[in-house]
Order: sequence, then structure tokens, then C-alpha cells
Amino acid sequence: MTKRSREGSSLVQAAHPDRLLGTVLRAQSGFFWVQTANGLVECRLRGKLKQERLATDIAVIGDCVEISLMDDGKGAVEAVLPRRSKLARRGAGSRGAHKEDVLVANLDQVLLTFACTAPTFAPRMLDRYLVICEHSELEAVVVATKIDLISPAAAQALFAPYERIGYKVFYVSNTTGEGLDAVRQQVAGRTSVVTGKSGVGKSSLLNALYPELQLATAAVSGALNKGRHTTTVAELIALPEGGFLADTPGIREIGLWQVPAEDLAWCYRELRPFLGECFYAGCTHIHEPDCAVRAALGQGALAPERYESYRRLQVGEE
Repeated sequence: MTKRSREGSSLVQAAHPDRLLGTVLRAQSGFFWVQTANGLVECRLRGKLKQERLATDIAVIGDCVEISLMDDGKGAVEAVLPRRSKLARRGAGSRGAHKEDVLVANLDQVLLTFACTAPTFAPRMLDRYLVICEHSELEAVVVATKIDLISPAAAQALFAPYERIGYKVFYVSNTTGEGLDAVRQQVAGRTSVVTGKSGVGKSSLLNALYPELQLATAAVSGALNKGRHTTTVAELIALPEGGFLADTPGIREIGLWQVPAEDLAWCYRELRPFLGECFYAGCTHIHEPDCAVRAALGQGALAPERYESYRRLQVGEE
């Protein structure tokens, strides 16, 4: 797998003189709130758009769209421009089929937010997120929340494997404020999305970063050790220092969307130095002899947990 080029989406004017360009800031139940040079406009999709791209979402937060204004001041989304990037997962389609579930479009980075405890850290879910980010060529940073609930050494033990392979990890407490300044610097001037498992404190993190947001939060269920969804609508929030931050509903599970089996190993960045060194072309790094990846694993150059994560995805044991 090689690095793919992207088309930029910097546009000066709409293709039609009677339309406005805008960015979708909020999407809910078929309504889209689009920020334009004339202000925020509530829009619906034109019927012709609903007949296109049925295997994916037509418009999501972050999309650059062309709209036309109605006499009542509301608008209609006439066209959705090509996305320069997206964060997407596998979603349920009709009749048992799968479709692409796009969470955010045209973003610069993903803040993968995981709690040290309450709910229990889910490394394999984090690994799946990282595969999606690597395949989509999105910058991923990890935000470890609730560090005030465990010892610093315990928090470090959970996330150090990701730091060792080059991911930036922010250790944060929404209660004490530790780590918040570093996160603010990371998101300033960029379009970012905060995503992760339900109950990890995404909305609490945003409230701690920007108290004026006053986002709804809820405690984690003690009986189930699972979070309750407090963010129910995906929304792109303008930041005081420039840039946007997307708040998304908590996710119970994250499935890969159209990541070819031959690209999967490349999405585990610590495997890349050994790819192409195996004896057999097209090696899956699971059972073939003279495999450079498994040799590196045996020599202690790879973390067994991450290799097992790769193996299970490769053979379909999600």
C-alpha cells in the first residue's frame, strides 16, 4: 500500500452563481444546518441527491455543499462536493447489507478518546480505530481520560505500547484539568473529531476544554460498566482560537469499511519495516514460512498484543 494523493477542497465560489457554498455544521433527521457567508441556513436535501451514493451517507458534518435559498430563508442542498478526507466505519444497510457510515468529512485529525477505567480500556477497539485512520491517511492522536482514577504508572502501562510505535498520547483528567492545555494546542486551527467508546468522557472533555459549550453529560452505568449516549447529534463546533471540533455520539462498536486484506498489515505502522521482506509474495504473516513479520515478533521487535490484534482482523475474528 502506498500513500495516496488527496484532492484539495479549497473553493472560491459555487459552480452556479445562484448558489451559496457552505459547510455542514449539524445534521439531524434529514435536516442540515449549513454555515455560509450569509450566516447559518437550515436545509433539506434535494430529492435528486437522495437517489445517489446509496452505499454511503449523502451529506454529513464537515461536508462542503452548494445550497440554494428559498423564499422563507431556508435552503436546499443542491450538491455535495468531493471530500478531501473522511472518518468512516462499516454501518448496517438495508436487507442485512453493509454500507459506509461516514462520521465526519473534511477533517484534519482524529482524537481517539479512551478512558483508563470506567469503562474498562478496550485496546482492540482502539486498534480498529487506528486501522481506519491509517487506511484513510488521517492523523490520529490518543486521548487517555480519567487518569485521576488510577495511578500514573497504571495509565502509562495501558497506553505506552501506542507511544512506542509513534502515536501521540495525551493523558487527561477532566476533573483536575491535567493535560487539557496540550489538547487545546493540538486542536487549535484544525478540524478535529472527538470519537470513542460510549462513557469515556468525550462530552466532559469538550466541556473541560471549552466550558462555554455546556454539553450534556451522564455518568457511566455501574451495573454494566458502559457509558450512556449523551451526545445524540453529530455537530461541528467552531473553536475560539480557530478551527472546528466535531462532537459525535458514543460508539459501541467500530467495524472496518472496505479495508482490503492486502492493506491491513500496512495499517499497523510497526509492521511496515518488515513488509516486503517475507519469502513469499502476498504473505499474510499468519502461517507462511520465512515470514519477516513473525520473525520480528519472535525476536521481541513487535508487541504480541498488537500482532494478535492484526491476526484476528486478518482472519475475520473481529
